[in-house]
Amino acid sequence: MNFSDQLKQLPTISHLAELQLLDDNDAVIARIENKPGKTGSLTVYHALVLKHGGRITPAGAQEGLVLFAEHTDDARQRPGAHPNIDRLFEIIETGQTYTVKLVSLTK
Repeated sequence: MNFSDQLKQLPTISHLAELQLLDDNDAVIARIENKPGKTGSLTVYHALVLKHGGRITPAGAQEGLVLFAEHTDDARQRPGAHPNIDRLFEIIETGQTYTVKLVSLTK
């Protein structure tokens, strides 16, 4: 499946403002906002968080690379072009696990 088809299979993110990755000291090391150009990444990371107990683990990162489909190959060929995919490569390489905070939209 291509990336667009993968996204259709994942849980909605319409309730989220952003997702924050936290290191071992609970410091925010990255944010993925719910805004144009980032919704695909937010959708993938959100699905991984739901499946992996509120964390992005090396196993989850590997699953994320599959979900990013054709964008994963592009990220391998053009480091820096897809920072949220690059982060998954880094998680796999280092074995790092990040806790995730989901920030809901205020109503």
